[in-house]
Amino acid sequence: MDDRFNTEEHRIFRDTFRKFVEQEITPHVPKWEEERAVPRELWHKMGEHGFLCPWLPEEYGGLGLGFEYSVIINEELIRGDAFGFGVPMHSDCASPYIYSYARPEIKERWLPGCTTGEVITAIGLTEPDAGSDLANIKTRAVRDGDEYVINGSKTFITNGYFADVIVVAVKTDPSLGYKGISLILVDKDAPGFSRGRRLEKMGYHMQDTAELFFEDCKVPASNLLGEEGKGFKYMMEKIQQERLEVCVKCQANAEEALKEALKYVKVREAFGRPIGNFQYIAFKLAEMATEVELGRNFLDRLVVDHVDGKDIVQKVSMAKYWLAEMVNRIAYQAVQVHGGYGYMEEYRICRIYRDVRSLPIFAGTSEIMRLIISRNLGLSPT
Repeated sequence: MDDRFNTEEHRIFRDTFRKFVEQEITPHVPKWEEERAVPRELWHKMGEHGFLCPWLPEEYGGLGLGFEYSVIINEELIRGDAFGFGVPMHSDCASPYIYSYARPEIKERWLPGCTTGEVITAIGLTEPDAGSDLANIKTRAVRDGDEYVINGSKTFITNGYFADVIVVAVKTDPSLGYKGISLILVDKDAPGFSRGRRLEKMGYHMQDTAELFFEDCKVPASNLLGEEGKGFKYMMEKIQQERLEVCVKCQANAEEALKEALKYVKVREAFGRPIGNFQYIAFKLAEMATEVELGRNFLDRLVVDHVDGKDIVQKVSMAKYWLAEMVNRIAYQAVQVHGGYGYMEEYRICRIYRDVRSLPIFAGTSEIMRLIISRNLGLSPT
């Protein structure tokens, strides 16, 4: 990565956070995976050490750091087996909406708690019949005096079960399509708001993922983020960072899967020698290592450009598509070289394999990424 992001300060931050993960998170992962949740106490500990929303200005309790520190946190969580801990969603996806678009009094109410762990945030976009097609969302918000009344539902919401405040995409004018979408903050205690079941997933087990319901849910009109009808525009402004955050997950998991495969083929013997010495397996690992190296260089360049404020939506869409598919290829091959042991829960590669299957779906599917890329190439696929 650019030397600016590999300074002594960055190395100290990474070492400090890595030790935190080793002590406070990794030993407890099996328990939290089984319980399908991370305790609130861990969020508070993260906040005490400055690991939540480190980019926020000091006036809101943050450290005023760059996005590269969020990358460090994301990478070290994955290296410490905490892929399911919803900190990146909270710190780098949901909370930025509040900072960028909320009224001053709303920022003062919520943002300090986002840095201490007292407040957990989430984003409510996906609906049962509207995933990547955000223009088709049905959740409706109607202005009634000093309030909005919301009706609808959301699903697959990361941090949804324990979130204290949720950025919810609603239709304030259904006749305008995506131009009628607005973003409204919903407090967990808002009348008419409820949560459904915690969803049972293939992987990503320690992450609470929930359904959300709004039945004549009333929230103050001041909870509107920015202006009515600008919600889609705001989401497009934030999508670059959201997808880049997923790219970090893809790359870090690919590196971990490769590490597990290399470790295993050097100690597992067949026919009197380590299986890594068989040409087919050696060549397969060489191919995997090459893909992972390509991914690292692509990702590092994008992080630098993003921190520099460049518009890299097209490149991030390419990276999101390619890295998400790449990590699944790497994880598949890593399980394959483990043989039957790769299918056993006691082996780390088993968990990595089932967790990374979610990555081609998060923040826009691989199919949607191809659509975006092709349209930006001047094509009109149907």
